Amino acid sequence: MSPVEFVGPPPKQRNTKHSRIANSLRQHPKEWGVVRTPATSVRAASAAQAIRSARLPAYEPAGSYEAVARTIVQKNGDVEHRVYARYVGGEQ
Repeated sequence: MSPVEFVGPPPKQRNTKHSRIANSLRQHPKEWGVVRTPATSVRAASAAQAIRSARLPAYEPAGSYEAVARTIVQKNGDVEHRVYARYVGGEQ
């Protein structure tokens, strides 16, 4: 008996965090939403780039989503890094 079971490719994950975010944005086209608040501006910029370029399948096809990273200074002086995104259309 083989120690490996060959059963074909793994199923696509349809209920990931990113698929839920992408679906929520699709339900509110062209409306900006804060989708993430990472710890650093570098991580925020990387997440925004990943959404714009559809590095993750949930945001395909590339160009269907706009995303930007912004650093916000709260009234109390706290700093928050945000990723804003919106669905702008594309093939379904």
